Amino acid sequence: MRRAVLLLCLLALASCIGAPRRQRPPPQAERVMDSAALRQCLSKLDLGVARYRLLPDRDFGNGCSAKGAVQLLDIGTPITNLGAMTCPLASSFAQWVQSDLQIPAMGEFGSPVVKVETFGTYACRNVNNAAEGRLSEHAFANAVDVSAFVLKDGRRIAVLGGWRGDPANGRFLRAVRDAACRRFRTVLSPDYNALHENHLHLDMGGARLCR
Repeated sequence: MRRAVLLLCLLALASCIGAPRRQRPPPQAERVMDSAALRQCLSKLDLGVARYRLLPDRDFGNGCSAKGAVQLLDIGTPITNLGAMTCPLASSFAQWVQSDLQIPAMGEFGSPVVKVETFGTYACRNVNNAAEGRLSEHAFANAVDVSAFVLKDGRRIAVLGGWRGDPANGRFLRAVRDAACRRFRTVLSPDYNALHENHLHLDMGGARLCR
């Protein structure tokens, strides 16, 4: 009788515990720009950006947030899929598009860049979309993934295929990657790993890396 009671207790305990759940990593330190730094960044944007919208601070849970963020509406060149971007990221991105793309484009193709395509900015996920680990800078609206450039003559220079394809495409893409390394803290390209074969990852995170 005692053994039967013990068995029933063990079964009840197992049903309460259940299978282990996969959990997101604990939230990282909260990312908040102080008001003076944000005002300074916005003043810089006012000088070089035609139109942008200041966004309210958002906390999305699981450690993900978009704080001190803006949405770029017009920087002189159309950009696809731009959402929330921290002000420092938006400022560096606008300068990169406005100052660093045209000389390589004209040098290689004799035609200027008229559109930049991206995969977007904010996404609540871990680095490399892993089930566990550190949150990506995308989880803080602090990164943008650039996938292609469209020229005035109609040519489209995509990172996927272009990086290791036509030599002129490769030279152009590496030139704009190298220019990005002077403006962003982390720049990852197809030279980094296969997960970046189709885009340039640009962020303003803590680690300085250009690959």
